[in-house]
Amino acid sequence: MKIECSDKFKKHWRSVPTFDEFMSLDGQMYRAIARRKTFKFERNGQAYFAKIHQGVGWGEIIKNLVRFRLPVLGAKNEYDAIAALRAINVNTMTLAAYGQRGWNPAELESFVITESLEPSISLEDYCADWQREKPPFKLKQALINEVAMMSKRMHEQGINHRDLYICHFLMKDGALDQFAKGMGINLYLIDLHRVQIRKAIPLRWQVKDLAALYFSSMDIGLTKRDLYRFIRRYSNETLKNELTLNRPFWQKVAKRALGLYAKHVNQ
Repeated sequence: MKIECSDKFKKHWRSVPTFDEFMSLDGQMYRAIARRKTFKFERNGQAYFAKIHQGVGWGEIIKNLVRFRLPVLGAKNEYDAIAALRAINVNTMTLAAYGQRGWNPAELESFVITESLEPSISLEDYCADWQREKPPFKLKQALINEVAMMSKRMHEQGINHRDLYICHFLMKDGALDQFAKGMGINLYLIDLHRVQIRKAIPLRWQVKDLAALYFSSMDIGLTKRDLYRFIRRYSNETLKNELTLNRPFWQKVAKRALGLYAKHVNQ
């Protein structure tokens, strides 16, 4: 059994809860799927998000293995992802507590608790009106550059998200005021449950991440120049060089994104 808590969390709790106390936590439910639930709760004025895992079961493990995929067994995946992203200066959640108990991979009990990033808004919600009301050019450019740089850092370090949609990039309250003062724009990457970490990211997972970004931004009014700006920033190459050297790669990204969009429209 393992329990890890930040000093701030211990201070708010005034002690380290037992494993059973962690597993019995409850609050404002955001998601409940099979043996996993996500909810928000408060302690001494600090808001937290908790994910409680009760074990995935052998059925889920076997289903993933027959598809040649490693199953996500519990909260450790998100725990490791938070540490990996923070190590490469990609803004993400702040860990408050983590724990795991058991030896049977199908019945592992685990939890991960992070400090709430609220009040905040996702890029999906913030950009929803861009088609009708164009955003300030410098702000749009800054957001594109920041998403591209966060994605680039991840992928260069062998980290892929697997659900890299713009809804998983959060902008905290006050970020626009800071940007107006010339301080840049900060985004935070969330929903790390399925993140994979390797020495080098396989091509198909790199394509999947970038296609998810493209697909989820198709209806916010981005221009071809905006897409080219992302490519330049992500590749750190001139557009001419990148599309000369890696055109087949970007064609794969576009093809997968268009496939996702067609499936979404026909649902």
